[in-house]
Amino acid sequence: MATTFDRARRHRAFGRLARLLGEASPQDLLPLDEAERRLRPFERRYAGLHPIPLTQVVGTDSRGADFDRNFLPRRAEIGPRWRSVEDAFPEGNFPPIVAYRLGAAYFVVDGHHRVAIARQRGMETIDAEVTELRARWHLHADADLVELIHAEQQRIFMVESGLDRARPTVCIDFSRLVGYIELLENVQIHGYHLMLETQRVLTPAEIAADWYDEIYLPALAAIQREGLDEADPDATDADRFLWVYQRRRELFPDHGCPPLEQLPSRPERKRRGLGRLFGRAR
Repeated sequence: MATTFDRARRHRAFGRLARLLGEASPQDLLPLDEAERRLRPFERRYAGLHPIPLTQVVGTDSRGADFDRNFLPRRAEIGPRWRSVEDAFPEGNFPPIVAYRLGAAYFVVDGHHRVAIARQRGMETIDAEVTELRARWHLHADADLVELIHAEQQRIFMVESGLDRARPTVCIDFSRLVGYIELLENVQIHGYHLMLETQRVLTPAEIAADWYDEIYLPALAAIQREGLDEADPDATDADRFLWVYQRRRELFPDHGCPPLEQLPSRPERKRRGLGRLFGRAR
């Protein structure tokens, strides 16, 4: 079960993530090593030689200091090499670049100047030798550091909760990073009470399966039945679940633990509560 140390460690990690996001620029290319470290791909395979969309080339293995997100040079020293590549291939018939694909996002390993020049010329695709990395989270074509960190936090939640073993096809997504920490604590508290009830030690996967089937899914059904899913269409199911259980906790001192059907149902109250919780959408 979660200890004070565990919670402190998670919140310190969350603080580091917040600082990292504050330092990041939307103009930065995604670093491949950061993507692999955070998403931990479970498979890599050679996907062959084929054209790839230049708009989906959003990352690099090592040249983030040299090119920005639009593959414009960040240093004057890039100029001579840029001009030599441009002069060598005036028709745009570049040799294939080398790239990794993670989800729908591509990371350049070799050929940064070719990508930069192709984009400047308005080309839509470029030939590439592609190696595919497969991870649980599917990065979008316009992925940035925020999405990468969301993906990492989802992976950590799935592993530490045991849900990756109990329900491996489930996707739980939040609009705010802190949601993953709060939901993990919700699962762990459920596990504590479940073990008291059954009088035996349960594995994380057993706890996660019971939580998902007996708590999470019924709560989502009640949320839909009560129309709470209409209060904020941009919220995810996991966002709504946490709002409901936070509301139940608020009502506990005066009303005990009310059933979901007794939560406030007036639309203006639902919007107000959801707005406070969700803050910003990803």
